[in-house]
Amino acid sequence: MLSDLAYLFYPIYCAACDNPLYKNERILCTSCRHKLPLGNFHKVNAKKIEKVFYGRAKIENATSLLVFEKDGLVQNLIHNLKYRGREEIGKELGIWLGQELNQTSVYQCIDAVIPVPLHPKRLRERGFNQVEKFGQEIAKNLNAEYIDFVLKKNSYNKKQSKNSRLTRWTNTSETFGIQNESLLTNKHILIVDDIVTTGATLEACIQVLKSIPGIKISIATMAITT
Repeated sequence: MLSDLAYLFYPIYCAACDNPLYKNERILCTSCRHKLPLGNFHKVNAKKIEKVFYGRAKIENATSLLVFEKDGLVQNLIHNLKYRGREEIGKELGIWLGQELNQTSVYQCIDAVIPVPLHPKRLRERGFNQVEKFGQEIAKNLNAEYIDFVLKKNSYNKKQSKNSRLTRWTNTSETFGIQNESLLTNKHILIVDDIVTTGATLEACIQVLKSIPGIKISIATMAITT
């Protein structure tokens, strides 16, 4: 009775369409769960993401859970996560993709999950790294370590969401560094991020990490742009 009254006055909204959820729904309404454009790149068409990095960075495997389209449900989902502080979205997507990867043989050998880091100033502004819970849940499902202190962001860039692809590429170059690299020696790591657009951010991370002896690198993101 009390929970019904609380829900009546303080409804929870779908993270994709912003409509109120029914009591038995969590994070996403049933309609959006069925409408979200799944990538399933770990099952089919894996080359679509790998092609983004071809000739630029060596990776073992790459996948994205969703396909990002301008003004679509996925854009609203990511916006609510990053700019409205709905961290539970990252956790939900991490559980979703983590369970998928747990059933995919090439991801069962992952030793550690590494999030793309935010610069300390950006972290203070936002209050959280939007891929933290996403990466943590994937790590749990793969029985891998979650390590968020080896890869670090060295420079602070203004928000790039409205920049051209070329500008994003230029701004992202050589902005990452590593510390305690021995923790990743001879490990197969999975770098996680929110969206693959030009691939510049992930490439910059890979170029820094590849100096670690014996490292293998795979990628998993929440979404990829079409």
